[in-house]
Amino acid sequence: MKKFDSINVIPFVDILLVLLTIVLLTSTFIAKGILPLDVPKSASNEKMESSNVVISINEQGTLFLEQEPITHERLNEHLKTLTSQTHFSINCDKKAPFDFFVTLLDTLNTRQFRNIDIVIEK
Repeated sequence: MKKFDSINVIPFVDILLVLLTIVLLTSTFIAKGILPLDVPKSASNEKMESSNVVISINEQGTLFLEQEPITHERLNEHLKTLTSQTHFSINCDKKAPFDFFVTLLDTLNTRQFRNIDIVIEK
């Protein structure tokens, strides 16, 4: 039987590095507190005013009102409480299904909202 004089710690260090990487990645998503949306790019220079209401659509088509998930029905209820002068910003992931975006615009148009910005990346 062969006697070992030392312990091989390389596999242990590898596991610790993987765990450290996972912790660092998840902590950056938590610290930012934003939705990871990949919005379309544009060449225009126009700056956008701050809006009262921010609505986002992620890649899967989920609606978010001020970074909180919301159903279409609950969004309709919330829109009833707002005036027609309310300023909206729509963040839509470029990989989101187009019909979700059109449905959202149609909902806002039906309620006579006219101050709508579509957020893009320059």
